[in-house]
Amino acid sequence: MTATANKHFSTLQLAYIALCTALIAVCSYISIPTAIPFTLQTLAVFLILQLVGGRSGFFAVLTYLLLGAVGVPVFAQFTGGPGILFGTTGGYLIGFLLMAALYWAATTLLGDKPAVRIVSLILGLFVCYAFGTAWFLFLYNRSNDPVGVGTALGWCVLPFLLPDAVKFGVATGLAAVLRSHIKQA
Repeated sequence: MTATANKHFSTLQLAYIALCTALIAVCSYISIPTAIPFTLQTLAVFLILQLVGGRSGFFAVLTYLLLGAVGVPVFAQFTGGPGILFGTTGGYLIGFLLMAALYWAATTLLGDKPAVRIVSLILGLFVCYAFGTAWFLFLYNRSNDPVGVGTALGWCVLPFLLPDAVKFGVATGLAAVLRSHIKQA
């Protein structure tokens, strides 16, 4: 999607935001329950950012989070509400928004080039990991026996590195095929 100085969304952009929000929700339902649920949300975020761009992708993630915050069951395992968003794993959900913001900023400042997209998504994922892990540590250590960063990374990040790399590859491959078929708004 090309960058635009227009501060308003076209009808097509709003439709893309709605569809992308729904895609994230559907991908969150496909989950394997673990301490940090294994879902396809990350794949959805990788894909939508590459397909509709940073601006629309950011607002799709924001809409998804707001729907979940008010109780719509869009999060993993058909959950929703502020208790999920502000619980120990909520930092990873908010991290998706940070990933989208970084992607939007990078592609706006440096251009919507394949290398910029790839690097900004990888950096965005690590920002998501860092924010989510810091959030997890803060909340977990307040109500349990304190754990260190290494333990938190072992629980919350290391098991997801390989699956997230696969999701990144799948999303990037799909985006390469689908980008030419998506009408740019």
